[in-house]
Amino acid sequence: MIGSLLDLQMSAVQALRSDLLDEGGPKISTMRNYRFAILLYDPREEFKLRAQIRVLTDDLKGQGWNVLAISLQCLFLDRLKREEPRVLESIIRTEHRLYAKDPNRALNHLKDKIALYIEGAEGIAKDVIALIDDFSDKHPGETNRTLIFLGRAGGLYPFFRSSALLKHIDGKTSNLPVVLLYPGERRDLNALSFMDELPSDRDYRPRIYS
Repeated sequence: MIGSLLDLQMSAVQALRSDLLDEGGPKISTMRNYRFAILLYDPREEFKLRAQIRVLTDDLKGQGWNVLAISLQCLFLDRLKREEPRVLESIIRTEHRLYAKDPNRALNHLKDKIALYIEGAEGIAKDVIALIDDFSDKHPGETNRTLIFLGRAGGLYPFFRSSALLKHIDGKTSNLPVVLLYPGERRDLNALSFMDELPSDRDYRPRIYS
């Protein structure tokens, strides 16, 4: 079973490579001016997926591409590091107190607090846009030979909805191809379950490689 999943994952990466290197330019989306795609993979194969993406990245760079890998987990941790220690300590104390009474209440408390750092136009989306803008400025006029990977989304489970992130960065990525590495399961044509745990999210427009 695992072997079959790895074969599918490799096929998805190969299909992505083929579409990126199309003679007419990257064709990862069927919609004009919407250059987003999702590469779906089994969460249990996180490290193998990373290795495959490194190979693809080296391949593209060897052909003159500019590739930027953005870790969503690192962006989140950077936001926490910039927060005042007393604020984080308060969140932790409250979580510990609630957990002793009701673990579900403790988790909901964390979700509410963590959402302030992750969600919305002022959340991680803002940091992603800034990094892409900077990368685009460093490589002007190379739209069809530049690629952005958004990875390490699993590090934000269970506080993250990637469909919301894509909505907030839509139209703000200098029209560069952006590929979200998505750990989860496909349950319908456009329905994805984050980490194979959360209820299916059907709010996806990008092409899904799986």
